[in-house]
Amino acid sequence: MEITAGGLLEIRITPADVGKRVSVRRVEGGRSDAPAFLDTVGVLTSWTGGVLTITRKDGVSVHIPESSLVAGKTVPPAPARRRGPAASFEELTRVGARAWQPLESEPLGEWVLRAAGGFTRRANSVLPSGDPGIPVEEALARVTAWYAERGLPAYVQAATGALGTQELLCAELEGRGWDREVSAEVRIGALAPVGDIDTDVAQVRLTREPDADWLGRYGRVRDPELARRVLVAGPSVWFASLGAGRAIGRCVVDGRWAGFAAVTVDPEYRRRGLATAVMAALARRALEEGASAAWLQVEADNPGARALYEGMGFATHHTYHHFRAGR
Repeated sequence: MEITAGGLLEIRITPADVGKRVSVRRVEGGRSDAPAFLDTVGVLTSWTGGVLTITRKDGVSVHIPESSLVAGKTVPPAPARRRGPAASFEELTRVGARAWQPLESEPLGEWVLRAAGGFTRRANSVLPSGDPGIPVEEALARVTAWYAERGLPAYVQAATGALGTQELLCAELEGRGWDREVSAEVRIGALAPVGDIDTDVAQVRLTREPDADWLGRYGRVRDPELARRVLVAGPSVWFASLGAGRAIGRCVVDGRWAGFAAVTVDPEYRRRGLATAVMAALARRALEEGASAAWLQVEADNPGARALYEGMGFATHHTYHHFRAGR
């Protein structure tokens, strides 16, 4: 926090700093002889009516009365990652979009409206890569109408936690009554260590199409043909199966990147290394195709998968959220 030469905390932010990354300290529960101090770091997304809103890197917005502030300052963007491949938010967004392609899309300024019959939010949500070209309120009305015409709920995918992410848009959506329904970490890591894992991959079968066992294990499929059309789309897509669908996975090779998804294991066969074998087999194929870096998405409320990927060297780059229009 900001401390003056006299040892006193100082507030060095104003409403003009909205949109910047800040660090603030506030007193909790009133100013007593032994006050409790709480620190918050994130993007200052609003300062109105005597209340600051700071959106943290995990997408949670914290509302802080300015009367409780005891210190505050602007801080540089989050430091660059010190392990794994270098990557920008913009690059990962493009790679992620190519890995989950919609069946139908329409531009709205620099936003892209995407639909695929409701199979996976990633292919049925707005990807806001810049300015929609019209006021946000009007853009969101257009979005809601576009998805309603297709019998789908309206979702916007927006991210937090890295240089260039969309904290201001997240706060705008929350302020307009959109619900943050799902949050997922985008993790990246080096590919070779995954391929080098000492595990038996001989029984892992790699194909270009998901079969009935694969789709059955994935478990999110209401329309197999529609799901297949989404799943096979991408620069170079591979499907892994182990033991007639006991464990599955998907990998999209796109230049230097290998994107892992749908790693799923039959509950009766978990903790036997099957997910690791699937990941290693896919990684080895991606290495053969010239990839060197890896990325994946894991929902924030999936501790088992997060622990698995952490052990493989994947670290969080940023977090994305799907906001659903208020009902």
